[in-house]
Amino acid sequence: MKLSQFKFKLPEEQIALYPHSAVREFTNSEGKTETFRVTRSDECRLMVIHRKSQTIDMFRKDADGKPIEGEYLDFRNVLDYFDEHDTFIFNDTKVFPARLYGTKEKTDAKIEVFLLRELNEEMRLWDVLVEPARKIRIGNKLFFDDSGTMVAEVIDNTTSRGRTLRFLYDCPHDEFKRELYALGEAPLPRYIIDRRENHHGTEDDFRDFQCVFAKNEGAVTVPATGLHFTRELMKRMEIKGINFAYITLHCGLGNFHDIEVEDLTKHKMDSEQMFVGAEACRIVNKTKTEGRHVCAVGTSVVKATETAVGTDGLLKEYDGWTNKFIFPPYDFGLADSMIANFYHPYSTLLMQTAAFGGYDIVMEAYRLAVKHGYMFGCYGDALLIVND
Repeated sequence: MKLSQFKFKLPEEQIALYPHSAVREFTNSEGKTETFRVTRSDECRLMVIHRKSQTIDMFRKDADGKPIEGEYLDFRNVLDYFDEHDTFIFNDTKVFPARLYGTKEKTDAKIEVFLLRELNEEMRLWDVLVEPARKIRIGNKLFFDDSGTMVAEVIDNTTSRGRTLRFLYDCPHDEFKRELYALGEAPLPRYIIDRRENHHGTEDDFRDFQCVFAKNEGAVTVPATGLHFTRELMKRMEIKGINFAYITLHCGLGNFHDIEVEDLTKHKMDSEQMFVGAEACRIVNKTKTEGRHVCAVGTSVVKATETAVGTDGLLKEYDGWTNKFIFPPYDFGLADSMIANFYHPYSTLLMQTAAFGGYDIVMEAYRLAVKHGYMFGCYGDALLIVND
């Protein structure tokens, strides 16, 4: 397919800058009703694509099964589409505070450093991105706190914005990581940071930009579809008898990079580290062999499971890297349903969603989403694709 086939007009006001919130009311001690807003990511809107029948659900239905215009499905309705013994696969990667701000030696020029991954624990080497890159050269020292104790030296150029830093901090590794992370902030995407009045992340952002089931540290962006799952919703799923399986894919920045070629077969994805353990394989494969539904929660899970699925359609253990780029047409081997967010035009995440659901019906869903005011991006609304 061609890049231009994934173009659509996304109104600026439909890009979510904060998690979904809901208005709550309470009566105070004086008998007056007061309102306040609370973050409720599981109350965002939900749209549902039925892949075989090529139909779309947007609204709740009355007793006769007819849609009630204006009464939109919310994410908690996802339970209505699954039964006992079905399995949801989650990505349990954990985001770390990857965005740092500091100054360059001598000039005190302000710089931003985005931590990508630690290269060598003993030598304190990190792969990073820097901004503005033109000012940061090999040999420069960068300072990250007022006391001057957290200092890094640039020892290599990797890409146009990429650098290798050696942190000059002599202490046990655990202490170093703790001190380094204390200086960082939530690595919100640039399209969020640049549109907010306050262009810095807050403590609330770091809480909001982390899945409740996050466990294995290594991601520099959140597997956003997982944000819709609250502890309350997962408890309801557990009571219903739905199984949970966890894989790990450390989400990188590759999905935010612009595609610079019209022919999608020529686009190369960045590699991301992933792990699929024996327990996840056991749960998923039992579900598959029993003929139950397997739902992949998010595009990162689809990428990981399609990397680790065998020719027999069963999940295999995996410890390595993947740079799989999925776009239509693609023959999926594992999950029969998936949940995604609504993504930006030209996004590789949109392409993967279209590959799973079918290009025409997914683009129709996106047309409806824009028309009806659904929210897009990491904090946006959700799309469920089921195989009926």
